[in-house]
Formats: sequence, C-alpha cells, structure tokens
Amino acid sequence: MRRFTTVLTVLLGVFPLTFGSQFVFNGLFGGDGAAASFGIDPWPTGTAAGYFAVKGVRDIALGLVILALFALGQRRSTGVVMAITTIVPIVDMITVFTHHGPAATALGVHGLTALVVLFDAVLLLRERSTADTAQTGESVQPVHS
Repeated sequence: MRRFTTVLTVLLGVFPLTFGSQFVFNGLFGGDGAAASFGIDPWPTGTAAGYFAVKGVRDIALGLVILALFALGQRRSTGVVMAITTIVPIVDMITVFTHHGPAATALGVHGLTALVVLFDAVLLLRERSTADTAQTGESVQPVHS
C-alpha cells in the first residue's frame, strides 16, 4: 500500500505541473487548449486572459509544494497539505457549475480530482511512521524506489 501511495502522491504532484504549464503557455502564446478542459465557456479574451497565468502558476505552485514535502520525506505533512489542497478542485467544480459549464467536466474532472486527492491525503495520514512501528514491535517493509 505504501508503494501505491507513493506513486499516487508523485503523480498528483506532477499533474498540476503539467496543467499549470499548459495554462501559462496558453496565456503567453495564445490558444485555449488548456482552458477548454477547465469547463467554462466562453474563454477569456483580452485582459481577462490573464486568468491563464493565474491558474497556471497556482497549479505549478501546488504541485511543487506537494513534491517538495514528499521528496523531503514529510509524508504526513504532504497528507495535510493535500487534504487542504482538496479545496482547490472543489471550488473549481463549483465555479464550472455556477458559470453554466458542463456537469460532466465539473464532476468528472474537478470533482473526481478532489476525491482522488482526498483519498491520497487519507492514505498518507493513516500511514504509521517507522518510529511508531518500532515502538509496537511490528516489522516495517522497506520501500524500494
């Protein structure tokens, strides 16, 4: 289970980097490829297109925080941050609904993301540290990279 949680956490840290980069590049070079997947129509134009940079940088920062904490071995702290971060896809889902976007995108992209991030947060928070298992005398399986 620990290996599954590790892979899921790394993926959930990398995905926002890719989404965020797409939004930043769309903002710099035009296009609405990334925005089309968000679920709000019509897409921002003119100065409102600054939304691309805002969303892109937000996603990149969230991904980097998750990956940095995780790389530093702070699995429990990563779980706390991920639990808090669940707010982002929930608000994104509400935003798509309140702007008359497709329910499939609101639920299938943002709602599902919130559930997966929360699921991973719970897995991380339920893990027992090496010190905890040493005190109880349970054996700890080594984690292989």
